Amino acid sequence: MAPRIHERTRDRVSAVQVLYTSELTGKSPSELLDCGLCLVAREAPADEAEAAEAGAFGRIEEGTLTDYALALIHGVEANQAQVDERIEAASENWALSRMPIVDRSILRLAVFEMFNCDDVPVSVSINEAVELAKGFGGEDDSPRFVNGVLGRIARSMDGAGAAVADATGSGSVAEGVAGPVNALVGASGAAACVQVGV
Repeated sequence: MAPRIHERTRDRVSAVQVLYTSELTGKSPSELLDCGLCLVAREAPADEAEAAEAGAFGRIEEGTLTDYALALIHGVEANQAQVDERIEAASENWALSRMPIVDRSILRLAVFEMFNCDDVPVSVSINEAVELAKGFGGEDDSPRFVNGVLGRIARSMDGAGAAVADATGSGSVAEGVAGPVNALVGASGAAACVQVGV
């Protein structure tokens, strides 16, 4: 049986999907949510027999966003200018506009969470973002890029240096904190956020 994905990991996946779709369509995340233009994937059944029983063809079903996912989406949208400033200051030789859209969406989510979600340690935000980049990143080196940018931001935060060292150990992201992100990918391997009626 496949390992279960932590609820907040699923929330982050859903939030990144909405932020990514927003960038692609040119519509605000709030507009996408208000108009129902984005379906949210649920975790796929563990095996083909369960999938057939559940009628989960393609392993993508419509679902609802949790309060945490909505808070992340609305928080990134409301604070995007400050979040983008922090990303640009920490990303050496990279303009925000040159970053792959999915990497930019992951970074925005993580930076918002690092500065605004007191119940989430900075190290967890970084690890979750790196895991998202492994599953959905726009380039082969997306996880390393995301880790580097977020590490620089974390070091610039008061007292966050120790949290980053704890999360990264000997310079690499801690393994095993989050479950596999790719469980929310459709059978074709495509990301599970589907545009509807666009």
